[in-house]
Amino acid sequence: MKELVRWKNKRNRKPLILKGARQVGKTWLMKEFGNRYFDRIAYVNFDSDSRMRSIFDQDYDISRIIRMINIETGVRIEPEKTLIIFDEVQEAPKAISSLKYFCENAPEYAVIAAGSLLGVLIHEGVSFPVGKVETIEIHPMSYGEFLTAMGEETLAGLIREKDYDAVNMFSDRYIHWLKLYYYIGGMPEAVNDYAENGDIITVREIQNEILKLYENDFSKHTPDSELPRIRMVWNSVPLQLAKENKKFFFGQIRQGARTKDFELAIEWLLDCGLVGKVYRVEKPAIPLKAYIDFSAFKIYLLDIGLLGAMSELDARSILEGNDLFTEFKGALTEQYVYQQIVDETEYTPYYFSASSHNEIDFLIQKEGKVVPVEVKAEENVKAKSLKAYWEKYKPAQAVRTSMANYREQNWLTNLPLYAVENL
Repeated sequence: MKELVRWKNKRNRKPLILKGARQVGKTWLMKEFGNRYFDRIAYVNFDSDSRMRSIFDQDYDISRIIRMINIETGVRIEPEKTLIIFDEVQEAPKAISSLKYFCENAPEYAVIAAGSLLGVLIHEGVSFPVGKVETIEIHPMSYGEFLTAMGEETLAGLIREKDYDAVNMFSDRYIHWLKLYYYIGGMPEAVNDYAENGDIITVREIQNEILKLYENDFSKHTPDSELPRIRMVWNSVPLQLAKENKKFFFGQIRQGARTKDFELAIEWLLDCGLVGKVYRVEKPAIPLKAYIDFSAFKIYLLDIGLLGAMSELDARSILEGNDLFTEFKGALTEQYVYQQIVDETEYTPYYFSASSHNEIDFLIQKEGKVVPVEVKAEENVKAKSLKAYWEKYKPAQAVRTSMANYREQNWLTNLPLYAVENL
């Protein structure tokens, strides 16, 4: 919301595109923003309004388009007073192209567009108005946002303020909510339902419905030849993350499978925002980007709650912990840390492995330095891989994140899992 307000007040404002997977809250965010900061909203949903899809076929005369939107919505459109919303814009590719003309010929109008398959469209050759729009990525809710949604704004505030004495004092409360977040995740509908009803059974039903919705998108928006591969990659993600060596291994999808067989399927899921890719670097040096090994990567899901639903992990396993769950605990914790880095920080995560038994879960580039981050699911904080890395590369800073309290050691910072946003 703060970023949207900043956009509204910019002097050289361009049309804005919200990118993100389906069901992460883009529509709610646009409407809520319009209600709070504009006199009125002209809302167009291209998925349900075929007439509005066709108005862009004629030409890109903005005064004509504005007039048509005015007639269709019944809303008077005035610069600075009316927010124009184009929702499900992937259903009207020419509406995306029109944003260029809004930028050049009518910058006084505030226009926001959102769609869940924009990346796919761009790869399919739809003309994207590069340089004429701004974009914001919308992710599922982070742990801090989840705390706020649960009425624990004070706890969330202590983390933001880095008041670690107080954070350590309430570690049991943070861990209680963290385990719930592992199960519920950050999809707004699931979080909202739990906040209102406290029923974890309904949460899982909501997650399964969202997964069904995604699978419907597979069949609706992909060629028949690619559909089986997309499904195979999608269904293999929990299995890939459960391995000790989490590098994406094509042989786990299908015996004898090769990279080129599944490249398009992975790209499609990335373009939809349903998965994220973390590359291995061959050397932990600045800039990390220069040392990417494009043949080695890990795949994570967009949301930890959906990962649990796909893996059919029951609530008791996560909340109370049991032997069956122990094998998957590392995968769930690593998914969580990945999500918080992507949601709450400006860093691009990478990983590093000198050997299959000596892997650093994440590397980030921070203030001109490479910072290794080791992830531990419990309070057991023996960091063998991290110690070996430190002895070899002598990083200025190293981070281990676990259920243990915050503390500084001579070469290592232990950052609690629930405070990863402060990385």
